[in-house]
Amino acid sequence: MSEKNRVPTLFEWMGGMPAIEKLFGVFYSRVPRDPLLAKVFAEITPEHSKHVAAFVGEVLGGPKAYSEGLGGHPQMIRRHLGRALSEEQRKRWMQLLLECADEIGVPADPEFRSALVSYLEWGTRIAVINSQPGAAVGEDAPMPRWGWGEVKGPYTGGS
Repeated sequence: MSEKNRVPTLFEWMGGMPAIEKLFGVFYSRVPRDPLLAKVFAEITPEHSKHVAAFVGEVLGGPKAYSEGLGGHPQMIRRHLGRALSEEQRKRWMQLLLECADEIGVPADPEFRSALVSYLEWGTRIAVINSQPGAAVGEDAPMPRWGWGEVKGPYTGGS
């Protein structure tokens, strides 16, 4: 396939790391004022938004910065252990993130948005599962990869 006909990754279509970092920077700047999310993120570090951006960027086809420097998918799972996230918190996280995406001009074409929302729905639901009592980390948990039309099998936990 020629470069001209190559389908860009979701990462590229969104605008690369600058766009992803901007999205999560704006989002996490609003979390402390959000009645449902403030408590969940009360102890986040200043680097948190860049770490999440690196994770999401990698999932969407960008550089492997999270896997190579921040612990990969097992580390992201560890970040959710014991947090007992609720469905209400998950929905609010999604709503606020998508509001921020609209505000900063993340591409709104139906193909991209359906792919992005598909990953975010899948990922946030996995985060809720991994936050419940008894959840464990599978040290071999592969990094998710998301494209323009992903369908994943059932999540079986930790691996």
